[in-house]
Amino acid sequence: MKRVVITGMGALTPIGNNVPAFWQSLTEGRSGAARITHFDASAFKTHFACELKNFDITQHLEKNELRRYDPFTQYALVAVEEARQMAGIDFSQLNRNRIGVIWGSGNGGIQTFQDQLLEYAAGNGTPRFNPFFIPRMIVDIAAGVISIRYGLRGPNFATVSACATSNTAIIEAFNYIRWGKADVMVTGGSEAPINQSSVGGFNAARALSTRNDDPATASRPFDPTRDGFVMGEGAGALILESLEHALQRNAPILAEVLGGGMAADAYHLTGTHPDGEGAWLGMQAALEEAGLQPGQIDYINAHATSTDMGDTSELRAIARLFDGHDKLAISATKSMTGHLLGAAGAVEAIACIQAIRHSQVPPTANTEEIEAPFNQLFRFPLQKASHQPVQYAMSNTFGFGGHTATVVFGKV
Repeated sequence: MKRVVITGMGALTPIGNNVPAFWQSLTEGRSGAARITHFDASAFKTHFACELKNFDITQHLEKNELRRYDPFTQYALVAVEEARQMAGIDFSQLNRNRIGVIWGSGNGGIQTFQDQLLEYAAGNGTPRFNPFFIPRMIVDIAAGVISIRYGLRGPNFATVSACATSNTAIIEAFNYIRWGKADVMVTGGSEAPINQSSVGGFNAARALSTRNDDPATASRPFDPTRDGFVMGEGAGALILESLEHALQRNAPILAEVLGGGMAADAYHLTGTHPDGEGAWLGMQAALEEAGLQPGQIDYINAHATSTDMGDTSELRAIARLFDGHDKLAISATKSMTGHLLGAAGAVEAIACIQAIRHSQVPPTANTEEIEAPFNQLFRFPLQKASHQPVQYAMSNTFGFGGHTATVVFGKV
């Protein structure tokens, strides 16, 4: 099995449009939540979300590309290009038959789907659909467009496991390299879900916070006063390479992917297992693959969406697996970014890698206290970044349908 390292990262988030800006906002505890501007949400139960800010897509893509691509694909291209530049990689100088793309999204082109149906419904009954409707909408198109842009002919597909999607993508990309089936993989996830159908749907499922009077503090993972998640948008991208390949081209090595674990709650359509059974299985599998003991993990970036049962079940799983570990730091960066759904794992992977690189654990903004009896798991300040060595970090993601995916990263 080959060792797999990360050589590049790209982030497009509600609290920063590149990796340095994202990391600075995380360590400062800035919230990305504000009133929705993409549409008039005044008639909905939730009026706010974590939207991208000060972002002009025309600075990144040509007009003809904007016409062909849904925002979720546009976001993917922006994040991948930042990751490519950070990795210092010129794909045209490498064997592109051994460079692949595994990219995830939970919803794909949901904005395109909504727009086309509204346009049809407003018409005179004559079906008139945009010829780009299907390629803009389908979930796998971002992976395809990335490969076309850079001429990458290696393994290429999309992962879909709801909010575990981009961790699933990272695990699959990791496997293709360590199995020797690729030298380099572009991986991550993107999501552009902030529209009427998404907000209305999640409101109907009672999943979104309705703290309309104070959006900035609405995402408060683990806090007894939490009332639901805050929807976010954006993308996260990673360039993965075999260690051998990275060393041959003198690439910057940011961290190593040590293991991944996937499992299922096998319990409920949208709710997590009360005891976090799938979460526990996934974390345990990731540790086993990484060859680590629970006591060696320094930091967990928790899935922690700020929902009642979801947060509690994850804490139960963590308490079960890490019982007695007195140096473990836990934080929930969704308190600042909101929940990027299928892109969450990729963005939170970047948070883990940065924690390793900078020996700093980002805070859990807005959370004032931890629900009992799990407060004993939190031994570091909640709302302030903690400076401490991070050798090994774990990132958790869980999705509707009971999907769980956990990735372990390490210092090289």
